[in-house]
Amino acid sequence: MRLVTVRWKGFCAALVVVIVFAFGGAAFAAPEYTLKLGHLANEDHSWHKGSLKFAEEVEKLSGGRIVCQVFANEQLGNELDTIQQIHTGVAHLVITGESMQNWAPKCALIAVPYMVRDTAHLNAVLTGEIGKEIEKDIVDKVKLRPVSAFLRAPRNLTSKRPITKPDELNGFKIRVPNVPLFVKVWETFGAKPTPMAFSEVFTSLQQNVIDGQENPLDLIRSGSLYEVQKYVNLTEHVYGWIYLVIGEDFFQKLPADLQKAVVDAGKTAEVYERELFLADVAANEQFLKEKGMEFVTVDKAAFAALAGPAVEEFLKTKPADVLELYKKIVETK
Repeated sequence: MRLVTVRWKGFCAALVVVIVFAFGGAAFAAPEYTLKLGHLANEDHSWHKGSLKFAEEVEKLSGGRIVCQVFANEQLGNELDTIQQIHTGVAHLVITGESMQNWAPKCALIAVPYMVRDTAHLNAVLTGEIGKEIEKDIVDKVKLRPVSAFLRAPRNLTSKRPITKPDELNGFKIRVPNVPLFVKVWETFGAKPTPMAFSEVFTSLQQNVIDGQENPLDLIRSGSLYEVQKYVNLTEHVYGWIYLVIGEDFFQKLPADLQKAVVDAGKTAEVYERELFLADVAANEQFLKEKGMEFVTVDKAAFAALAGPAVEEFLKTKPADVLELYKKIVETK
């Protein structure tokens, strides 16, 4: 019996050694790089799920040499805060868009009223020479490298009465984000735009401080605006996008194989997020209809005809190549 016991103990010890050597490196070795990715969306948003897909893919493609921690709900700070953290090496990735125009003026074109007609037009812009030009501007001037382009749902006008054309907006008090171009365009439509934080919108609608607001369906839903607004007027006045970017200085310090892992993970995350985005648009529309909101078809051509000159006038305050690029985007088929 003693011999059997010794042999069994020896076998167990050998087995432990085999397990450690076979799995220890993969299970216990610390990653070479731990990335921090911050964004403003909540955990249910397609941007967050796209970010998680990026984290999953980059860890897999790097063989565990890179891991990525994802922070939702501005846990790392707002867009500009996180960009600053990337520049100082504290964070590594962020989801950002037109905020980058502070460094790269062409980023002002990421969200422009009636510049992009629909999702197909947007895809043509992003995948063509124009998209490459904007991305190069971001790399050169913001020192951030786009790895994914996530879609934004089109912005629509909500109200307590149906609105189908601009002349029905005379005197209409509308909340807009603090974006000077948005203010100018809604003034052109005849409305009275009031910039305010989104957190104040529900109460302001409830108390009739404002008559309506404009946002994508996901924010209309998450903000419970269906409780204080009856109509979604399908103005679809802004089709935009937003980038998942990584710090360029950090990216250039990575070995070539890990750079490829980051780029490939970004491509996979982009495709994944787009599938979720399209599903979310349909789900949000159905949800709002079930809550009693009515969807109204509008004369988009009439809105666009007024917006175009106002946008061009505004863009003349930017470097000349921004207005030229805007015209190229409008003309893209």
